[in-house]
Amino acid sequence: MMKKPGIVVVGNMNVGKTTLFARMCGRDTTSINVHGSTIAINTGHIKGTNKDAIDTPGICSIFSNNEDEKTSRDLLLPHKSDHDIQGIILVADAKNMKRSLTIAIRYAEYGVPMLLNINMVDEIAPRGIKIDYDKLSAVLGIDVCTTIAREGIGVQKLISSLADMGTTNDLIEYPDWIEQFFEITAKLLKPDDISPKAIGTLLLAGDSSIEEYVERKFGAGMLEQLKDLADEYRQGDPLSSIILLTNLYSKKAEQIVNDVQKEEPPAKNPFIIKFGDWCTQLSTGVPIALAVLYILYLFVGSFGAIFLVDAINGIIFEGFLIPWTTKLVDFIPSAFIRDMIVDPDFGILPTGVFLALGLVLPVLFCFYIAFGILEDSGYLSRISILLDKLLQKMGLNGKSVIPLVMGFSCVTMAILTTRMLDTKREKNIASFLLLLGMPCAPLMAIMFIILGRMPISASITVFGVIFLQILIAGFIANKILPGGRTPLFMEIPPMRLPKPLQILKMSASKTYFFMKEAVPIFILASFIVFLFERMGGLAALERALEPVIQGFMGLPVESVQVFIKTIIRRESGATEIEHLSGIYDNVQLVVNLLVMTFLSPCVNATIVLFKERGSKAAITIMGTVMIYAILIGSVVNHTCRLLGITFT
Repeated sequence: MMKKPGIVVVGNMNVGKTTLFARMCGRDTTSINVHGSTIAINTGHIKGTNKDAIDTPGICSIFSNNEDEKTSRDLLLPHKSDHDIQGIILVADAKNMKRSLTIAIRYAEYGVPMLLNINMVDEIAPRGIKIDYDKLSAVLGIDVCTTIAREGIGVQKLISSLADMGTTNDLIEYPDWIEQFFEITAKLLKPDDISPKAIGTLLLAGDSSIEEYVERKFGAGMLEQLKDLADEYRQGDPLSSIILLTNLYSKKAEQIVNDVQKEEPPAKNPFIIKFGDWCTQLSTGVPIALAVLYILYLFVGSFGAIFLVDAINGIIFEGFLIPWTTKLVDFIPSAFIRDMIVDPDFGILPTGVFLALGLVLPVLFCFYIAFGILEDSGYLSRISILLDKLLQKMGLNGKSVIPLVMGFSCVTMAILTTRMLDTKREKNIASFLLLLGMPCAPLMAIMFIILGRMPISASITVFGVIFLQILIAGFIANKILPGGRTPLFMEIPPMRLPKPLQILKMSASKTYFFMKEAVPIFILASFIVFLFERMGGLAALERALEPVIQGFMGLPVESVQVFIKTIIRRESGATEIEHLSGIYDNVQLVVNLLVMTFLSPCVNATIVLFKERGSKAAITIMGTVMIYAILIGSVVNHTCRLLGITFT
């Protein structure tokens, strides 16, 4: 049977291989077992190509006998894979190029076409790191791509570059005795499907998989001859050969990094240094954190969600685009099609495009700027240290701050970043908290807009309930789930002044890629709800859920369409509540915002949750969160009505 062409995705642990794989292949993936191994790996079709991608376990040591790491190497051996391996994507961590290049140099010896993908390039600016990608490409002799896989940035360019993959330059100068062994191996075997250097280095290291390959292809006699020869050259000690080869690769990687990478020295400004220390001390760090949150609220909430949104909507959309598109479709004879396009309540343009661009985009851009400043300045890692003791009470450590804070950007992305946590228990707790109470950036955008028109007591209630229940839920989860937390070990970049141009450029790029992915889903959600409403489904669902929506939580029955869109995509539901906000009183708006925050996450986040945590954990988390959303909505509604709170 003819093998399908395949591209192996390899690299160190925690460099974003699986995130990149998911971005390249989407959701249509298959789990397979490598021949002779119990390890299951995922394969998927790379969009726009005729090739499959193969996601491999992370690798720390190039000669490890760990089954996960052996699997990553063995896939390049013809008898171990059901695919015709036509290339390697070596995923590197931009923050730790030496470690990644050491692995890249080792894989280069296989003689398989390779592409170096440097991932997480947005994380090197806070560390003052600059990489000359063109120079690195020239040194290696292969294409070098850059990505931010969790955001989807650079992935399409990487896919386009697969057609131009090539083999690397000769990078390592081996000792004479190893070169002689390579020459003899090449003459004896004359392999046509794998490089003699790869065979030679693995034989010297005593690798069982390469020995199996030689025996299958060239016979047991040839294997014994080569094993005796390898034993003679390495003088009976495979470990010394492994150490020698590892040192050669490591030194070459270090040399390349020194040539292509520059790192700015830490700031010498005594105030900046001292301020960085203040950020990690409880007495000064907490006031600084509160001040930072308040500034973020002013920038993202007041400036972005009120000033920018009002200006853009008033001038561009309400002043020009909505009247213009309404006139433009007047010639269409079908009222159904006209309504599908421009109906103010359910039309694709008003609710699927204009609200997304007019409401979500400006606030999302402001959010990315604010997040970029926190990251670029080095403050984000310091708040991790500050909050470590608090997070200990929730079964986590300070490292969890990063996925939890990312939840305010995108819950789907945040669930993926829980991989940086050390144990399954910590990942489950963090995922639970993300789904239970983290309003993503687009939802927060609408929150700021709606709450900005109400007294400050409404904002205090909404965000107070959100943060309070996160703390309580974390404490309870820590008590219920068995196991303990791991101590915090984290690299702390130096405090530095953020680079505005770099932050603006990265924020614009992240916003663009997010909207590029989100707007089609906005449109699809609006179209589905439009058809559902025209077929009478919305009215029927409103009647069925009236006892829960109206009687239990005190909301208008129209909230059903808000919750439907929320489940399709949170930001789509967020724009819908803004669209319908005129039919709510202020208490209902507060309740609805809280229920939307705690309700089932969007489809993307749900899929990622099942993939990352498994069906049992995902179903438990989802069921708990949905029941809790209804209960908290009811409690807040009845409490406000009982106490006469109106938020007016």
